Amino acid sequence: MYLTKETKAEIFKKHGGSETNTGSTEGQIALFTFRINHLTEHLRANRKDYNTERSLVRLVGKRRSLLDYLKEKDIERYRAIIKELGIRK
Repeated sequence: MYLTKETKAEIFKKHGGSETNTGSTEGQIALFTFRINHLTEHLRANRKDYNTERSLVRLVGKRRSLLDYLKEKDIERYRAIIKELGIRK
């Protein structure tokens, strides 16, 4: 399994402030980014896996919504998370 409890707790501790703060916007964005990167690697090896492709598109949309929300609320936190995760290239 690619996403263990420990990995998830580490992501939320680094980006959300604490392991139990799973609802923070930054933590959710970081988790979605981790999952998107994993699915992208999977799709490189399995080009015809259309269900995973659909899941990837949905995850990107969810992350985009959270990023838009964060951009409206606090532009500095938005810029920090974008830079930290390397989302914009």
